[in-house]
Amino acid sequence: MAAPRVSALVIQFAREPVEGAVKTRLIGRLGARGACDLHCQLVRWTCNTLLEAALADVELAVTGATDHPLFAACLAQGARAIRRQRGADLGERMYHALAAGLARYERVLLVGSDCPAIDAAYLHRALQVLDDVPVVLGPALDGGYVLIGVRSVDPALFAGIAWGQPTVYAETVARLRRLGVDWTALPALPDIDRPADLVHWRGPAAGGPVPGLRR
Repeated sequence: MAAPRVSALVIQFAREPVEGAVKTRLIGRLGARGACDLHCQLVRWTCNTLLEAALADVELAVTGATDHPLFAACLAQGARAIRRQRGADLGERMYHALAAGLARYERVLLVGSDCPAIDAAYLHRALQVLDDVPVVLGPALDGGYVLIGVRSVDPALFAGIAWGQPTVYAETVARLRRLGVDWTALPALPDIDRPADLVHWRGPAAGGPVPGLRR
């Protein structure tokens, strides 16, 4: 007999911090090292925010080396597991992560690692919404989304979306309507993708070092 599912899981998506391969749209402003350091800061800050909210179990789903010191630090903070993302594109990776989470939990939230505006109240509202509808979205000001939460998930929701473009949220909403899925949107939040977004980062100075996390 399968184990009963428990209440809620938050999955944090993150990339292994490789200079030149993360926060690439900020390299012109911060340099490859500075952009990588900022990525590390945001990953640690996001993980800490999710854990301090104490609303759900927290896991990371990552690309690259799962044993990187950055992710080991997240485990030391209290994350329950570091799992490897599976799929050919972002949509497939998100679907697989959410579906795997729903096999163990009643509600699953998935967030990125670059939205410093996410807080406990926002996460709590997302979980509350899932009591009434099967999908909740947290739009990003740049046209994507910073959070998706599900009580059930259809792979068609993620297929053929132009990931990385400013139409992601609009395409996703259109897909939800076409699939006949009830959903609710939370307030839109900024994320950190471009130089103009750095004003939203309240952590250490953008591009500053994160001691002990560089190989």
